[in-house]
Amino acid sequence: MNDLFVLTKVRLNTLVVFTTAAGYYMALQGPVNWLQMIMVCFGTALVAGGSAAFNQIQERDVDALMERTKTRPMPQRRLTVQYANIVAYATSIAGLALLVIFSNWLAALIALVTSVLYVVIYTPMKLKSSLATVVGAIPGALPPMIGWAAARGSVDLVSWSLFLIMFLWQLPHFLAIAWMCRDDYARAKMPMLSVVDKDGSMTGRQAVLYAAALVPISVTPMLFGLAGRAYGIGALVLGMTLVAVAIGFAAQRSRENARMLFLATITYLPLLLILMAFSRR
Repeated sequence: MNDLFVLTKVRLNTLVVFTTAAGYYMALQGPVNWLQMIMVCFGTALVAGGSAAFNQIQERDVDALMERTKTRPMPQRRLTVQYANIVAYATSIAGLALLVIFSNWLAALIALVTSVLYVVIYTPMKLKSSLATVVGAIPGALPPMIGWAAARGSVDLVSWSLFLIMFLWQLPHFLAIAWMCRDDYARAKMPMLSVVDKDGSMTGRQAVLYAAALVPISVTPMLFGLAGRAYGIGALVLGMTLVAVAIGFAAQRSRENARMLFLATITYLPLLLILMAFSRR
């Protein structure tokens, strides 16, 4: 059972559930349909779990080379490829079916596109280009859109502001992780920016750039009338704090500062979404 949880990345997919729920809640124009909301989140989590399984099937040889992933069930051969494929397909299909049954085809289509981008484009690209991080941020930013589509049956300009917040947030988050794990990525010959950028100057600059771009984008839900002024003020404070931590990392690219940036990103997002939910109009 633990191997199944690792294969489908249950712990990491709690973020998918959280952001899907945020998108659903912010899109509501009436009372919460709790059954629909729970099933939409569960369905999205199943699709994400299936995508994670496909990812680990493809990367099982690479995972065997890295300290942080070598104990996973695929490189350790505790699960066969055939069994892992069954899990991946079954969870993905079940998740898409739940989205169709409890919400609509649009939400299911966005979930399918998310999975295809992650499995077919992002995963192979990780071994070819440092731009894979940017590409991978696209499927990572789509869960709020799934929730939005499930609640409204459509996506509009306001919903794209949630997408952009998630997209930009992931980049300093990923850069911090990549810097902390750069030796692992180098061992696996993965051309992450932290590997090809030997002194880390470009990594630091990009972390600051994306964090700074996140500040004005994070305020757009208030400008669209989706959230109130309290949210806008809080978003600015959170955003500027994240920028300050990113500047600290850029100034001194130590593992400790990378970890500080990582912790700042995982603190920033839930606080921002909770503030948005409480300030929803």
